[in-house]
Amino acid sequence: MSETPKFEVVDRRRMKADEEKESQRAEAPAPPPENAPAQKPASEPAQRPAGPRLVEKEEKRAEAVPEPTGGAAMPQIPEVPTPEESSQQHKAYTASAQRLEDLIRAQNPAAGAPPQMSFDHLVQQLYLTALFQMGAGAPEGQRAQVDILGARNTIDLLAILAEKTRGNLTEAEDRNLQTALFDARMGFLELTSMISMKGVQAPPPPGRS
Repeated sequence: MSETPKFEVVDRRRMKADEEKESQRAEAPAPPPENAPAQKPASEPAQRPAGPRLVEKEEKRAEAVPEPTGGAAMPQIPEVPTPEESSQQHKAYTASAQRLEDLIRAQNPAAGAPPQMSFDHLVQQLYLTALFQMGAGAPEGQRAQVDILGARNTIDLLAILAEKTRGNLTEAEDRNLQTALFDARMGFLELTSMISMKGVQAPPPPGRS
């Protein structure tokens, strides 16, 4: 009697499942090396690490200070000198002025001592400047050079001086200041009246033909 052949039953469903797993494993990308840095997706926004950051103050400080517009640098106000600095500078200035005076006397022994500056000298300087700007003192036969805007500014300086020194001047100093201011204003009114008359043109400013 011949031997009966042996048969082995194979589960085809299990074989198909194993083939699908092998196919998925082959299509999956290879895992990155252990030492390689993890890459974030490009579409994912960058997130700041948790915890305090020391650069926050620097960023806020940079945003708080506005940059100058137009490329113009902001003017820096100089610091007020200390009393010691002012005292030292005054001593150095006095010594330098004395050396200059000694040199002038050595060149001209007959020259007397220069007059000491006073408040009346300041008023006189501004008053004469206003007159010259209005054409006074021009040589005979020459056309007067008039700077009407400069004269107005100088007269306004005399007015500011009178306002800021009110109540702090002697009677003589106040009288000289008020007289100089009144006379300079009268000359300005006369000049502007002549300029505004029909057919009279303002002379060109100095330095222009």
